[in-house]
Amino acid sequence: MGDGDRIILDELAKSVLEMDEDLAQEAAQRAIEAAIDPQTAIAEGLSKGMEAAGVKYEEEEYFVPELLLCSDAMYAGLAVLRPHIRQDGDKKGRAVIGVVEGDTHDIGKNLVKLFMETYGFEMIDLGRDVPIEKFIETVRDNDVQVVCMSTLMTTTMASMKSVIKRLKEEGLRDKVKVVIGGAPISQAFAAHIGADAYSTTATEAPFTANGLIASAS
Repeated sequence: MGDGDRIILDELAKSVLEMDEDLAQEAAQRAIEAAIDPQTAIAEGLSKGMEAAGVKYEEEEYFVPELLLCSDAMYAGLAVLRPHIRQDGDKKGRAVIGVVEGDTHDIGKNLVKLFMETYGFEMIDLGRDVPIEKFIETVRDNDVQVVCMSTLMTTTMASMKSVIKRLKEEGLRDKVKVVIGGAPISQAFAAHIGADAYSTTATEAPFTANGLIASAS
C-alpha cells in the first residue's frame, strides 16, 4: 500500500473521529477513485475511526452524543463505499445476528453484518436489544448455521450465556455455531459460556464463521 492510499485511509478514520460527514464522503470517494478495496477502506479507515472514538468514550472524553455523531460520519462513508463492494458469488450459509437484550449499541453488529454479507452469508438481522427468545425462535424457524451475538456492555454479557443455555434446552445447540463479539468480550469469556468462537473484529467474523461451518461438515 502506497503513501497516498495510507493518507486516504487516515482521512477516513479522521472523518469519523472528528464527526465530519462531509469529509467521510469525500475521503470515501477518493478511496474509490484510488482503487482502494472498499473493504479495506472500511476496515482500515472508517472502523479505525470508530475504534478511536470508542477509546475516547472509555476515557470519558467523548460521551453518547459524540459517539452518535461519529457513527453518522461512519455511515456517510459507508453509503459511498457499499455499492462498490464485490459480493462473493458463493453462498456460505445463513446466519442470524443481533445485539443482545439490554444493549442498543449496534454499530459493531452492523459492520459484522456487512462483512458477512459481502463474504457470501445470508443474514437474518434481529437488530438491537434482542430478547433471548427471539434468537431461539429464529433458529427454530429457519435453516440457520451460525448465531452471531454482540454487546458493548458488561452488564448484558450474561444474556449471551442465557441464549446458549436456551438453545441447549430446546435441543437446538448442536444445530448451530455460536460466534460472539464486542468490546468487553474475550476468548476466555467465550469458552466460559460455551460459545464456539470469539471474533475480535468485524472483518474477521465471516472467516471465523465459515471455518466453524467447514469443520462441522
